[in-house]
Order: sequence, then C-alpha cells, then structure tokens
Amino acid sequence: MPPPTILVVDDERAVRNALREILEHEGYRVEEATHGEEALQKAAEDRIALVLLDIKMPGRDGMEVLAELRLKRPDLPVVILTGHGTIEQAVEAIRAGAFDFLEKPPDLNRLLVTLRNALRSAHLEAENRTLRQLALRLDPILGQSPALEAVRELIERVAPTEARVLIQGPSGTGKELVARWIHARSRRREGPFVAINCAAIPSELLEAELFGYEKGAFTGASRERPGLFELAHGGTLLLDEIGDMPPAAQAKVLRALEERQILRVGGRSPIPVDVRILAATNRDLQAEIRAGRFREDLYHRLAVITLSLPPLRERPEDIALLARERLDRICQENRFPPKRFSPAALRLLERLPWPGNVRELFNAVERLAILVPGPEITDQDVRRYVPAADPEPESSSWQEARTWAEFRARAEREFLERALRRHGWNISRTAQAIGMPRSHLYAKMARYGLRRPEIHPEE
Repeated sequence: MPPPTILVVDDERAVRNALREILEHEGYRVEEATHGEEALQKAAEDRIALVLLDIKMPGRDGMEVLAELRLKRPDLPVVILTGHGTIEQAVEAIRAGAFDFLEKPPDLNRLLVTLRNALRSAHLEAENRTLRQLALRLDPILGQSPALEAVRELIERVAPTEARVLIQGPSGTGKELVARWIHARSRRREGPFVAINCAAIPSELLEAELFGYEKGAFTGASRERPGLFELAHGGTLLLDEIGDMPPAAQAKVLRALEERQILRVGGRSPIPVDVRILAATNRDLQAEIRAGRFREDLYHRLAVITLSLPPLRERPEDIALLARERLDRICQENRFPPKRFSPAALRLLERLPWPGNVRELFNAVERLAILVPGPEITDQDVRRYVPAADPEPESSSWQEARTWAEFRARAEREFLERALRRHGWNISRTAQAIGMPRSHLYAKMARYGLRRPEIHPEE
C-alpha cells in the first residue's frame, strides 16, 4: 500500500521546503501548492490524503479554500497552519470543519502526531461508511421455526440497549450474522463493527491485536499501531470464539471492561474507549470455568444477556426455506439459469444431520447448483453430491432389523410416528405426552424423516 500523499499549501517557499523535508523523511509523499486555486485543483485528486493549509495567502485565502473543500471533498482532513496573529481565525477554521491547527513554525512532534491522528480518523470514517453500507445489505436471519422466531425477537429487544450479549451455538449456526444484526439495530449502528476470531490468532499476538502497541514495544514494532478496541471506539467489538482466548488476554479484557480504557502493549498512558462488547462461542463456558480455562468474573461481565442459537438439526422445518433461498442467490450471483429443488430432494435434505449446520447446508447447495446441469435438483443429485445423504431404508419394520442399533432406530421411529399420529402431529402435545423435550422431538423427527403427511403429498 503506497504511503499517504499530503498537500502542503503555503505561499512561502521556505515553509514548503521545510515541511517537505520533514514529511518525506517520515515516509509521506508530498505535493505543493502556492495559492488557493492551485490547492483546490490538486486537492480534487483522490490521491491527496490530507491538506496542510496556510490561512494567509494572496488571492483566495485558507478560509475560502477550506469552505470549498468541505463542499467538494468533505472526507478530506485539513490541518490549518497559522501565524501568531491569526489564532482566532484558526479557531474559526476548526468550527468550519478543519481537523486541527498548528502555529508556525510547527513543533515537530506535534506536527507528526496531528498528521497521524488526522489520517487515522479519515481512515476510520471511510471504514465506517463502508460498514454502514454493508449493514444495509445484511443477509436475513432465515427461518420460520419457533427457535428462530425467538432469536429474532431477542435481537429486537437487546439491540437498542448497551447490554453485553454472549451468543452461544455450534459452529456454522450464524453467530457473527446475529452479532451484525444486533449492531445494525443498535444506537451504535453509525459507528464501526469490528470482529476478531480469538481462536485464529496466536496467543502471543492476540493482546497486540486487541490493545495495539507503541513504537519499539517489541521487535518489529517500527511504529505505533492502534488495537481493535480503539478501532471499534463508538461502535461494537465482537470477540468471536471467546472460549479460546488465553488467560492473560482474558485478564486484560476484563480490566478493559471494568475501567472502560485500555493500555497499549509497551504503553504507559491509558486510552479511554467507548465500545459495546459482543462475544460468541461454540464452547460450554460453564464447563470451561469448572475446568479452570475461563475466568468466571469475565463470563459474568460478558453474559449480561445470553442468546443461544439452535443447531440446524433442531429446526428441520427451516431447511427447505434456507436451501431454496441459497439456491436462488447462487444462481443470481453466477448468472445461472433459475434452478429448483424437487420435493423429494428437499425431503432428503431435511433428513440429513448437518453437523456443520447452516454453513454446511449452504456449501452443499452451492455444490449442487454448480454440478447439476439441469433446471431441477433431484433426490438422486443430492445422494450423488452430498456425502452425508444416506437416507433411512424404505422398510422401517423393527422385526427386520439385523443389529441392535438398527432395531433400536427402527423401533424408535415407529414409536414416535404412532405418537405423532395419535396427537394429530401436534409437536407440543406429543412431546408432553411421551415425556421428551420438544427440541429433542424435532431432532428425532429430522433424523427419521418424520413429517406431517399432508405437507408432502404422493408424487
């Protein structure tokens, strides 16, 4: 990535030369302008990342140039250069949209810090705009099962608050998508959404990623770098796979939550941060606490609200909807002719266990969309291209079982089907009558392909 280009606008050659020497020594690229008109022409180019602008110049002065830049390039940071006699104008320039002002001759340290802060602020604002645009195109949380309805309802209730939320669920159930929806529905939606996978970063690097570091903090730290807590300031930080966070980082995260400030690696001055924390995990954190691998005090800080995502096998009624929606999107994105699933194919997809949950289902649908040439995806296609597609045999009589496992499965299927028929396929009444949790009954029905008969008429 090329270094930022700074436009120095001043009618005094000595000032321009001095600033060029300083900035190029720090690795910046430099452009010069001697008056307002030239400054506006050069600032119109996208490669200009920041403007150092003198106030007193012949022709159009700095205030006029600033006003026009605010109209034409409102995202471009402007730092005012001023002599002793124009401090009031500099303050006025700040009110008009300048990032900061510096007196001539500028103090070297303050100049460099101001430029870094201005460029970082512009970068974060650009990221924020991108994230806000992405938030408008968030994938929907698809499903019509009671479990998914409960998830959507809880999102609507907790999102507008500042409560920390712990999102639990197996891998592939959409925990990050839920976190993005919480952010998009929150009062912080105009701020950044930043996510980090705690399991994907080596423990020795995780603290530097979260909290940043100062120049010289360790070998290779050639310049200061803000951490994700700082980058998420004013917005939301998702700590994904929090159960894999090493103990040392857990202690620092706890302290950051308690004090609302962080300390960079190698730093001495605390930095205030205003961040809403969301956490996600596929682990049982209570078991991790008992095993001594997770801090109980951090758990209670994170789990103000707990939101649990059910595995796909516990909501088989959502599988057909998810598969059809995903197939339509893949065909649109790849400009394929429209395709559809046959009823038998959907029934077979609903019977599969999907240990990888929604992610695994989506991958399977994409594979089918690419490899099946015709307009309809059949159950034979599913058996051919989805490795787990091994349906129950047509004969399910327990009397024909050859092994104990087969006998038990067939007998259980027959028992459940009779109970469901007896109670008119009402899930709640059946579960209560046979003494089985409703979620377990849903899972068994998915496993054995038990569906209300009128939903799937004979073909």
